[in-house]
Amino acid sequence: MNASLRSSPRLRLGLTGGIGSGKSTLARLLQGMGADLIDADAISRACTESGGSAIQAIAETFGDAFITTDGALDRQRMREHVFAQPEARKVLERIVHPLVGDEIRRKISLATASVVVFDIPLLVESPHWRPQLDRVLVVDCLPATQVRRVTLRSGWDLLTIEAVMRSQAARETRLAAADFVVFNDSDSIDNLQHLARALANRFGL
Repeated sequence: MNASLRSSPRLRLGLTGGIGSGKSTLARLLQGMGADLIDADAISRACTESGGSAIQAIAETFGDAFITTDGALDRQRMREHVFAQPEARKVLERIVHPLVGDEIRRKISLATASVVVFDIPLLVESPHWRPQLDRVLVVDCLPATQVRRVTLRSGWDLLTIEAVMRSQAARETRLAAADFVVFNDSDSIDNLQHLARALANRFGL
């Protein structure tokens, strides 16, 4: 992403958290309270769905075995591949990230709210994000809570969940990068809604 994001007078709020933290749920709640939402993960998924802008380059780089019969990225195969070969993740990111950046710039040009929330799973892991944002909000919870939620949501086994957690920034690293922290260890949506309303009031939504 280039410096064009910094031309906006709006508050650019980076929102991040580990898998199962409730980050995306909080992002949607803030959107419902008046913020514009730019979901980097959703944009990335769209790039790798059937007919997505990254599919041809992924096939050329990794081979057709990583593309499903309907023309989308085989996410399970790619997930296993990048866990086994960490350098492959960087290759994939070099394909997908520029395309995601282009779409984010398009979306920010259309934003009208006073607060734009950037839902970015790897905000802390990727050094180019922080200079583009005004504040960073981290959604935090206990690691055991992450495991329980992902097990219930996705049905993944413990080894897969722990591998994903290891691939993300350590909890302490995320917290150290935060301007604001929401501790979301409760499974009550009412509690998270209360926290979202407090944030919305703070940010003038």
